[in-house]
Amino acid sequence: MSDPLEEERATVLAQIDALTREFDEVVAASRASNADDEHDPEGATIAFERQQVVALLDQARQRLADVEAAFARREAGTYGVCETCGRPIAAERLAARPAARTCIDCAR
Repeated sequence: MSDPLEEERATVLAQIDALTREFDEVVAASRASNADDEHDPEGATIAFERQQVVALLDQARQRLADVEAAFARREAGTYGVCETCGRPIAAERLAARPAARTCIDCAR
């Protein structure tokens, strides 16, 4: 049987890798284009793309931190226990969000 946390970690690491490559491509494209964003109609688009990729990378890195924290909770014996109310987190929620810190009621 596969480990949902390991799968989540692998998915997030692949996403970070892909986004990092995309960021590098956007930066390379901005170097190849006119650096005058104010007067270049493509400049704003490149700057927007770069910021969008940075935001997605930040989200992916936070997701990875959440997964790593879930591994730590598992090591400590508290994985699957709601951090807010102390009740068990439903298996369905953990299947959908392996790094979940709270039960569905507390998440609301």
